[in-house]
Amino acid sequence: MTADRSPRAGAGLKPEHQRHILDAQPDIGWFEVHAENYMGAGGPPHSFLERIRALYPLSLHGVGLSIGSAGGMTPGHLDRLKTVADRYEPFVVSEHLAWSTHEGVFLNDLLPLPYDEATLALVARHVDEVQSVLGRRILIENPSTYLRFEGEEVAETEFLRALARQSGCGLLLDLNNVVVSAANLGFDPAAYLAAFPVEHVGEIHLAGHAVLHDGAAPGGERLLVDTHDRAVSDEVWDLHRDVIGRLGPLPTLIEWDVDVPAWPVLEAEVARAQSVLRQDGVSRARAA
Repeated sequence: MTADRSPRAGAGLKPEHQRHILDAQPDIGWFEVHAENYMGAGGPPHSFLERIRALYPLSLHGVGLSIGSAGGMTPGHLDRLKTVADRYEPFVVSEHLAWSTHEGVFLNDLLPLPYDEATLALVARHVDEVQSVLGRRILIENPSTYLRFEGEEVAETEFLRALARQSGCGLLLDLNNVVVSAANLGFDPAAYLAAFPVEHVGEIHLAGHAVLHDGAAPGGERLLVDTHDRAVSDEVWDLHRDVIGRLGPLPTLIEWDVDVPAWPVLEAEVARAQSVLRQDGVSRARAA
C-alpha cells in the first residue's frame, strides 16, 4: 500500500478475495462493505473484516434501512447499523434513496420514490434521524430507475439538492445508475450530470449493467438493468472521466457484487479508476 492521502479508488470487499487481500496486501485505496453482512455479533466475517480494517480504510454501504419508507425505517435496523459503524469506524457511511419495507414485510429490492414535497419531507426527516443516531453525516445515493411516477413535482437532481440542503447529508454519485436511468427513462446523462448538485458529492460508484433490450428493432426500446455482474461499461468510464475532470479526484468504488471475478480482474478495474484520478491530479498540479 502507499501513503498517498489523495482520494483513491477502492473495491467492494468479497469473501472470495479476503484471504488473498490479507496475504498479498494489494495497493488499493479502500474497501466497501455492506453493513447488513456484519450485523451479527461475531464469527468469521468479523474476524476477516477486523484484520482487513487494520490494513485499509473502510466505507459502510447500507442496503436495508428503507430510508424512503412511508411507514418508517426498519425497526431496530438503525441501531444495528450504529453498532457496525462504531465498531469499524468507516470513513463514510452511505445509503440508497429508496424504500424496501412495507407493513413489516421486507421486499428485498431498492424501490423508487415519487419526487414531491411530501416525500422530500419524509426522507429528510429520516436522514436527520440516521445522522443524529450515528453522530455523523451520511451520503445518499442516486437510484437506478425504470419508471416515472405520475404527478412528480421536481426532477431527481433537484430533489437530491433539496435533500442535501435540508438534512445536511452528502451525496453518493453512482454513474452506472445515471446511465441505466437515462436509457430507461429517455434522458441525456450529460444533461443530468450538468444539473446534479455536485457540491455535495463525497463518493462515486462505478459498476456494470445488463442490456436486456438494445432498442435495435424498429420501435424497440432500450432497457438496462443495474446488475453489478460485469465490468464497467465504456459509457460509464466516459462519464467518470468527465466528472473527475470537473470536480477533481473523489473516492471512487468499483462495485461487482454478482458473478464475482477472480481478484486480478477486479483489481484491474480499480487500477483503471485510479488512473483517472491520478491523471486528473497530475493535470491540476501542472496547471497550478
